[in-house]
Order: sequence, then structure tokens, then C-alpha cells
Amino acid sequence: MKRLLLLLTISLMTVAAFAQSHDVGSSSTRTDAFGNQKTTHRDRYGNVTGTSTTTTDAFGKKKTVHQDRNGQVIGSSYTSMDQFGNTTTQYQNKYGGTTGTSMSTTDAFGNTRTTYSSATGQRTGSSTTSTDAFGNRKTTYQNANGTTIGSSTQSKDAFGNQTTKQRANSPDTSIWTW
Repeated sequence: MKRLLLLLTISLMTVAAFAQSHDVGSSSTRTDAFGNQKTTHRDRYGNVTGTSTTTTDAFGKKKTVHQDRNGQVIGSSYTSMDQFGNTTTQYQNKYGGTTGTSMSTTDAFGNTRTTYSSATGQRTGSSTTSTDAFGNRKTTYQNANGTTIGSSTQSKDAFGNQTTKQRANSPDTSIWTW
């Protein structure tokens, strides 16, 4: 009986250790009158780690330029949408070389499933996003093996400005990796 109790205690402690979640940063997004978005990324201590600026052309294609805390361009992404509302995003490094892609599909309830791939087409992870009745979005991220590695919660204020808080299973996870 003592062995069984010890085994159960160790099992519960192991599960609790893996279930920890760490605050790894946040992002705040402001949208101008033209629909362009400026996002400021911060680490868990509130320090600015970089920015992302998204513009949309006349055909609905979005271009996002990512900059580090010093304003140096570190990469960009291009997102297009098909007639069904599904999106494809191509990620590029600062030299224009493709580093990966993602494909998102949205169901009738507004839930989104995204699959991430490397430049060679190898699946690197996925995410699932759900939206509540108030328009708040919760995204859960998985690695290539399907293990949950983190989550983000996005909310909007009355003016449409977004705030996103990221949490991860490891305190060393960067929001830039998502």
C-alpha cells in the first residue's frame, strides 16, 4: 500500500511539473484608419523586443515586416486568403530567403487550425485558435510531435486595439518563435 501511495504521489508530482505555464511576453497591436497594424512585442519583463508592421494591398494580400528592438529588419511574412477564407503565409528572413510557411483553415464556428512547415516542407508544428462570444481568442501551440508548448490569449478593447499575452511550458520560449 505504501508503494502504491508513493507511486501515485510521484506520478502526480511529475504531471504537475509538466503542467507549469510561464509568462513569456505580450504584444499590443494598434490599427490605423487605413487598416494598417503596428504591433509592439515585449518580453516577460516588459522590455520591447521588436515590432511588426502589417499593411494590406488592394488585393487583400498582407505584408508584415518584423524588426528587432533596434529597428533592424529581421524578416517578413506575406499572407494571402483564398475564396473560402483560408490563409497561406510565407515567412522570409531579412535577405528574402523563405524560412517556412503556414496554412490556416477556419471552420463554420470561427475556430482556426494552422499547420507550420519549414522551408523544405517538413511539418514543424501547429496551432488551434478558438474565439469566445466576446471576440477574445485563445490559441494553443503544438510542436511537430503534437506536444503543447504554449498558448496565447488575445483580447480587444472598445477601439479595436489588441493585446496578446503569451504563455509557454518553458520560460526560455520566445514569442518570436510563434
